[in-house]
Amino acid sequence: MGILNVTPDSFFDGGKYLSETAIVEQALKMLAEGADFIDVGGYSSRPGAADISAEEERDRVVKAVTLILKNFPDTIISVDSFRAVVAEAAVDSGASIINDIAGGALDDEMFPTVARLKVPYILMHMRGNPRNMSSQTHYDHLLKDVIDYFHQKLFVLRDLDVKDIIVDPGFGFSKTIEQNFALLNDLEKFSVLGRPVLAGLSRKSLIWKTLNTEPDGGLNGTTALNTIALMKGVDILRVHDVKQAREVIKLFTSLRVNVSQ
Repeated sequence: MGILNVTPDSFFDGGKYLSETAIVEQALKMLAEGADFIDVGGYSSRPGAADISAEEERDRVVKAVTLILKNFPDTIISVDSFRAVVAEAAVDSGASIINDIAGGALDDEMFPTVARLKVPYILMHMRGNPRNMSSQTHYDHLLKDVIDYFHQKLFVLRDLDVKDIIVDPGFGFSKTIEQNFALLNDLEKFSVLGRPVLAGLSRKSLIWKTLNTEPDGGLNGTTALNTIALMKGVDILRVHDVKQAREVIKLFTSLRVNVSQ
């Protein structure tokens, strides 16, 4: 899953893809490098980012979705939003998947909207909201608390007849660096949920702070942690750098084939 943030303030690629030309060129690059999905986001969820209106977020997202599908009609697009009105507008414009960092907690209409639209839903773990999540890091038992969160949300979604659900542990959201590594180490245990698992580790602070660098210097660390995630059974890698992720997947798949022979 290639990340395309059409925001001025996302932590790594903010401001890079605001013009129509930049959006189309980046979509083309990611598709050429082997992206299976493009995840379009119009609201920066980094700590301290500006809060914007639903209307502004919707306009950013719809513009990008429309542009991508006009130029590359077969593209599978997910919309990265916790707002139901934005998600619905994106789906109406041709997006196929809703990627919700809040797991329905920041908009009571999100779950009913997903049920009504009958599209796949990425359910992420987060506490609080993007502006206060850094202070929401106390857990009685990290893995159990996160797994319980998913069980509860999946129960509600099942009652709404939402069938296609992907779970995302939410690396970098409401977790310390140490907690992020602990979840990565236990990633295979999320198979108990019986759902595909997405890992969004790309250039996040657990990488660049640990390596004493910046997001620009986080590609090698991203590749290393993506490899570990694949070994732990993850199904989808959400990345800024598609070429490198595709190479990791190819090598990992070759290893798995040779080991099974």
